[in-house]
Amino acid sequence: MPLMAHLDELRSRIIESAAAVVIALAITWTFYPQILGWLTAPYEQVRPTLEAEGIDTQLVVSGIGGAFQFQLKTSVIAAIVLSSPVWIWQIWAFVLPAMHKHEKRAAVILTATCLPLFLAGAWMGYWTFPKAIELLIGFAPEGWTNLLNGADYLSFATRMILLFGIGAQIPVVVVVLNRIGAVSAAQLVRARPWIIVGIFVFAAVATPTVDPISFLFLAIPMTVLYLVSEVIARITDRKRARKAGQFDDDEASTIAGPDSVSE
Repeated sequence: MPLMAHLDELRSRIIESAAAVVIALAITWTFYPQILGWLTAPYEQVRPTLEAEGIDTQLVVSGIGGAFQFQLKTSVIAAIVLSSPVWIWQIWAFVLPAMHKHEKRAAVILTATCLPLFLAGAWMGYWTFPKAIELLIGFAPEGWTNLLNGADYLSFATRMILLFGIGAQIPVVVVVLNRIGAVSAAQLVRARPWIIVGIFVFAAVATPTVDPISFLFLAIPMTVLYLVSEVIARITDRKRARKAGQFDDDEASTIAGPDSVSE
């Protein structure tokens, strides 16, 4: 298609994606109480434990428009997640026609791998969330009241879930780099100590808490996933080596030469 046709298609897909988000926003706004209950469930889970330790804690919103802003932000984030199948498909539908058949197959496999890994990582982040809350709020002196701002709580929860989901993508990155020939399994083995140190540094910096528990809950699974991707890279390199060994550059060709043709 000419350039203007591509731009028209891009515009239509952006409009369809935006419409999906708006429709999803209407749904998430309607079911805001249920979403809020799911979001604050980790906090409510550890609150009795904190109260038993003599620490009073409350979730609060500040300002006249604080409650509205919190509901709007929560609903928008939930709407983006809810409408993700639509806008992700619009992105793929715009890109796929430019791919070859084998590239499309690889893209589908990559997507089918990334989604379960992201969901598993996001679940790990949500599961770790109560432990992080309990540990951090637990530093409050006995008899004090710890007021948690709703906007800060939402940002903290979103960052925890997204961070663990993104961290779970490390095997996909390593395998893709190996498949395109950027790194080999031998290079991954030699760089393993430095990569593991880098993973722990990344987890320490990126984790929105200062406690070692959340940090380890992110660093240890990322390390395990990296070791799994290293094994996959070894298998890929062995298959590649076997295929390369089927063709010897010094082996005589079986194609008849000029003399045999003339006979």
